[in-house]
Amino acid sequence: MPLLLTTAHVATLADGHSATSERHVIRSASDVSSLVNYHTDNRSHASIIIAIALGGVFLDAYDLGALAFGIKDVAREFNLTPAATGMVASAITFGAIVGAFFDGYLTDKIGRYRVFMADMLFFVLAALACAFAPNEWVLTAARFVMGLGVGIDLPVAMAFLAEFSRLRGRGNKAASIAMWCPTWYAAISVSYLLVLLLYGVLPEGHTAWLWRLILGFGAVPALVIIAIRSRYMSESPGWAANQGDLAGAAKILRHSYGINAEVATDAPAPQINRRAKAGLRNYAALLRGVYLRRTVLATLIAVASSFAYNAVAFGLPVILSSFLEQSMLSTILFSLALNLLFAFVGGLLAVRFVPRFGAWPMTVLGYALQLLSLIGLALIGRPHDGIRAGLAIAMLALFLFGQGVGPGSHSMTFASLSYPTSLRGVGVSFNQTLMRASSTLSLFLFPVLTALLGTGVFWVIALAPLAGLLALLTLRWEPSGYDVDAEDFASPSTVAAG
Repeated sequence: MPLLLTTAHVATLADGHSATSERHVIRSASDVSSLVNYHTDNRSHASIIIAIALGGVFLDAYDLGALAFGIKDVAREFNLTPAATGMVASAITFGAIVGAFFDGYLTDKIGRYRVFMADMLFFVLAALACAFAPNEWVLTAARFVMGLGVGIDLPVAMAFLAEFSRLRGRGNKAASIAMWCPTWYAAISVSYLLVLLLYGVLPEGHTAWLWRLILGFGAVPALVIIAIRSRYMSESPGWAANQGDLAGAAKILRHSYGINAEVATDAPAPQINRRAKAGLRNYAALLRGVYLRRTVLATLIAVASSFAYNAVAFGLPVILSSFLEQSMLSTILFSLALNLLFAFVGGLLAVRFVPRFGAWPMTVLGYALQLLSLIGLALIGRPHDGIRAGLAIAMLALFLFGQGVGPGSHSMTFASLSYPTSLRGVGVSFNQTLMRASSTLSLFLFPVLTALLGTGVFWVIALAPLAGLLALLTLRWEPSGYDVDAEDFASPSTVAAG
């Protein structure tokens, strides 16, 4: 719990920021971490910062899913083979691998704020380049650059969500991080709605413009975030304190939380956290001691979740239009309904109930539902009557609900809350690098395996949730409600015992 020190009746501080009258004197980075995790005073800008970070997640999801409906038009326009189609589709996740690997180092080294703001430029430039791509090579290159933005964004967004939320109770760290999931599905739904709108207003001979307009629209929310960044965004107080900048951390607490925090006049000279200076060597720390077990579990959850979700979600329009023999309009409507009613709702339930039940049991439940649904889809095969088609759609709905309530929401919870502030950037980065590799493999293989196996591809996809279940049952770890940030200030022997 935070150290309650002295009280002063001050409503407005000298720097112009309003704060609570209770004055908190900080002497170390540990005090800053405790105030963030346990303080209950009004948080003036913290929730807005969380919302802006979720805006970055919205961009990630939108850009990853925007091409789902247009991939057939891209293949037709550029006369692509199945392998070339897979190359275009997977370029964004390949870029995300590269972006994610380097972002963790940058996020921990130069700060969350700088990396997040620079990242928005990737989205703007890449979205415009995609919209005007004259051939598949330019489109692939632009999607790769867009992937760099996606890979850079998620680790820093997760750091913001974890480090601007309290530890326990409603809206805690696990719930804030889980919000990335319904945000993701909201972005996918927006792309579907935009497709539906453009499909209705574009002249019949110009529907091939759909994919260009959809991809180009991704620049709009990035420009909005850039426009509002200066007023609300700030650095993570925990990161600033770990860098030895207690005065800067106190200023952030006043500005973003409304906490009247001041550095004690007799505080010892601020020390830079040993891991804050380690840089790339921190990747090795993920594979030692107690962090090895957490890293293995978080990685297996992320890889399994990503492989299955990308195959089903990105391939959803293909599944509906080809396997279930739906028209373009009904494919758009079914995809929108499935995402909103099942994936999005599942994500909201994950946010609501993770403070009560924890991330581990909800992830187990989600994987179990996904395994059941994929086995059902494989057994149903290509439906030739209304009943089997209805059952197949119900299985797709069950899969998306399981993703939302389980691994879709909490893969990031495990990745973000398994590590303290000093390791969070590289921890999420390492997790995302391997997860993006799984996504790339899934997006590349899905068109090829579908052509070879038909609906038998669901047997292959079912291996992913099965692997996730086995990992959870073998390596039990509950990150929700655990003060992992305290490990930055504990002795190595204490952390190892934990």
